[in-house]
Amino acid sequence: MTGRGMDPHKKPYGRLFWSVLTLSACTFGGGFVILPLMRKKFVQDLGWIDEQEMLDLTAIAQSSPGAIAVNAAILVGYRVAGLPGAALTALGAVLPPLVILSVISLFYQAFRANPLIAALLGGMVVGVAAVIADVTVTLIRGILEHRRLLPVLVLIAAFAAVRFFQVNLLLVILLCGCIGAADTLYRGRKGAGA
Repeated sequence: MTGRGMDPHKKPYGRLFWSVLTLSACTFGGGFVILPLMRKKFVQDLGWIDEQEMLDLTAIAQSSPGAIAVNAAILVGYRVAGLPGAALTALGAVLPPLVILSVISLFYQAFRANPLIAALLGGMVVGVAAVIADVTVTLIRGILEHRRLLPVLVLIAAFAAVRFFQVNLLLVILLCGCIGAADTLYRGRKGAGA
């Protein structure tokens, strides 16, 4: 896929790496915080990925083992620039936390006792909660815009299963994946037969 103003024969390796590196370096709170920023960067600003594809990549990243931020970065990198893009975005996503945690581990005792650092971390928790709420609303809005009953029912059933019936989250993810795959196959065959 080529974005707005992007030469289809020229892969944007440098810009891809730098975009993920800066997002990873400036994002605190994990994968659910970086996802809306990746969406803004790669869907809205650069136009390299469309909205539905970003939602699909987010679902795959969330259901894959490992850190969601790294998974999403790898998927976006692969989608934009193939295997080299995936390798560059993986490096860009992992490098800032690795450096930051290495520095923090050297000064752990001083950071742990510092009230200013504790206050900053407390403020970040509030910001992370707001971003996660924004991601949730964005994902739900994306599902509701299609005006299809099955995704809405799966959304409600998955939430109820985990929240009220304490069903294992892995089982819910696997079941939702199977339902999604079956629905996609059914719609594909239905579209081919029309």
